[in-house]
Amino acid sequence: MEALKPYEVAIEPTWIDYNGHLRDAYYGVAFSLAIDDVMDQLGLDADYRARTRGTLYTLEMHCHFLHEVKQSDALRVRCVVLDADAKRILIAGVFERGTDRTVAAVLEAMLLHVIQGEPTKSAPLPAAIADRVEQLKCTAEWPSDWPRSRTLAIRRG
Repeated sequence: MEALKPYEVAIEPTWIDYNGHLRDAYYGVAFSLAIDDVMDQLGLDADYRARTRGTLYTLEMHCHFLHEVKQSDALRVRCVVLDADAKRILIAGVFERGTDRTVAAVLEAMLLHVIQGEPTKSAPLPAAIADRVEQLKCTAEWPSDWPRSRTLAIRRG
């Protein structure tokens, strides 16, 4: 199983603050877009959402800021699946900027699979998607060059 493909982020001019840096909130926007791309890679794409009303909700997100990002920087988000259970996926993303791929930020998110409806409720991931997540999780390690802040974790039992 191959790893998740990196997501390239186009930094919009409106994302830049008065210091010439990426505004704090837009790290979350960029990570959210990268998670959408991960969903597509896992098979939780637009067709899946239309057929099943299934999707992922973000339960919690942490961001560790390391270096400034400017509008002129090329920005890439590499994601890994750190852990998962029947309904949840713990994902991390590293923001690499420029041609030297300086690590600018590390984000982690706890995602929950839900079926939207009346009522919206959590549900196990479909077997094929759960298998793919498990394969990715088994090969994922926290990259040694990615700093960590407070750790998110799936608590069991």
